[in-house]
Amino acid sequence: GEMNEPLYAVYGVSGCGRGVMPLAREQLRRTGIAVERLVFVDDKPEAAFVNGHRVLTYKEFLDTPAGEHHVVLAIANSNVRERLARRCAEDGARPWSVSAANVVTMDEVHVGEGAIFCPFVTLTSNIRIGRHFHANLYSYVEHDCVIGDFVTFAPAVKCNGNIVIEDHAYIGAGAIIKQGKPGQPLVIGRGAVVGMGAVVTKDVAPGATVVGNPAKPLMKG
Repeated sequence: GEMNEPLYAVYGVSGCGRGVMPLAREQLRRTGIAVERLVFVDDKPEAAFVNGHRVLTYKEFLDTPAGEHHVVLAIANSNVRERLARRCAEDGARPWSVSAANVVTMDEVHVGEGAIFCPFVTLTSNIRIGRHFHANLYSYVEHDCVIGDFVTFAPAVKCNGNIVIEDHAYIGAGAIIKQGKPGQPLVIGRGAVVGMGAVVTKDVAPGATVVGNPAKPLMKG
């Protein structure tokens, strides 16, 4: 019976989670899993149902009998995402990846656990992506890119070829990252933030925030 059926969760009922839920639902539907086995998890639920799905606290989710518990972390903040990933791992809740049906994936694309690929994302060939990556609507990753763990792309990020993006980097909506050279990639450092609409033409230092065209470090005013 239901006790042994897996239970699936989208963690977070913010806009991010509500955008991921229909993708998760469709993905499960394709594999014949009942929609009742898909819930939201939120630390402070304000409603029992959101967009037709039950909302459970994390504890309620873990306490619900199931063969396995699967969680996709629809949390935009990468540091919170990492903390929750650790908590889920400790509690035996398995990372789950959710991908829109119209995502295009070409050759030799390797993606770590817990990824979210929103509609109209394209991944071309020879790409390595770490754990808990978020690629929002209309983003792309071109050939020969290496992306670390807990990296976040807002919508319409243009990540061109031969680029290295280190862990916890955040790339703002509509940002364009210039193609690197084979053996000499353009590097966006760990925890860097690329502002909305920025045009990145050279390396970004770890932890730096860059904005504008061409992108320059944001001076703290």
